[in-house]
Amino acid sequence: MDRVSRLQALLDKGEAFFISSYANIFYYSGFTSEDAQLLITRDARVLITDSRYTIQAKQQAAGFMVLDSRDGFGQIFSRFGIQVLRFEEDYLRVAEWNRLGLLVNAMVPDQQRISAGRAYKDAAEIEKIAEAERLGDAAFAHILNVLAVGKTEREIALELEFFLKNNGAQGLSFETIVASGVRSAMPHGVASEKRLETGDFVTMDFGCVLDGYCSDMTRTVVLGRASGRQREIYGIVLRAQEAALDAIQCGKPCCEIDKAARDVIAEAGYGANFGHSLGHSVGIEIHEQPGFTPGSKSNVENGNVITVEPGIYIEGVGGVRIEDVVALCDGKPRNLTASPKQLIEI
Repeated sequence: MDRVSRLQALLDKGEAFFISSYANIFYYSGFTSEDAQLLITRDARVLITDSRYTIQAKQQAAGFMVLDSRDGFGQIFSRFGIQVLRFEEDYLRVAEWNRLGLLVNAMVPDQQRISAGRAYKDAAEIEKIAEAERLGDAAFAHILNVLAVGKTEREIALELEFFLKNNGAQGLSFETIVASGVRSAMPHGVASEKRLETGDFVTMDFGCVLDGYCSDMTRTVVLGRASGRQREIYGIVLRAQEAALDAIQCGKPCCEIDKAARDVIAEAGYGANFGHSLGHSVGIEIHEQPGFTPGSKSNVENGNVITVEPGIYIEGVGGVRIEDVVALCDGKPRNLTASPKQLIEI
């Protein structure tokens, strides 16, 4: 049973899934534009777009009927006998909800069921993420030869981004993070005009999109010789990550994997300095489900692709994060990130 068939099996007569998010449009149809909607009934697969994209849609969305949006949703819904529209509540704007609600008997939010299939990645999807991660590894190896005192964080970020795009990336998974010195205490310290200085921690968190799928990795290095405290903090984060990696197994609660890393950091006296979750799932979007938080109710399952990224952040001092992407393949964890994790001094 293919992806769309699994959705169709959830529907009763007169119901339809109305899909408007890019990630789910791409996942179910292969169409690579945000200017479209999918309409999936028990018996029909429809892609609705305008004349700018109809040829592209016919080429990419195999098995889908392509309709012009100028036909109007009322006419299209009537054509397929749709009375109940199940939609993505995270993506449908209020104005659209009001407009569509006049055309059917009921509007039912159903984001979770529409997106649920994406938690499991098949072998082809995992290989696409692995290839994107390999490009990230190459970018990290490249940037080690570029990092130098006096360069700005923004220059480092731009060099990473240029390398990724110049080597085949379609785009970036997210805005590149380069945070140095005291700014490395900000987990999402987007690159600034601050210049790198001797003794700085430099945290780089970046990713690219390749063949529709995201990569994600973080490495922290030191410019010059690391101080004793920098070595201590880095060593704790590395041990925390290794503990979490060792804890990953199919069927295990996500919160327990988070706890494996969090306990190492807390026992070292830095529990208050690790505020974010251990990680998240990666796929077509950079943040997918399940998540790895202390309160998560999900388990790790075969086919999940997850980040493992503990960190310690000390205001006025700096911070460290180390992040790998791990796939659960044939019941076993496979680390897709190959970049070295020992403390690098430049």
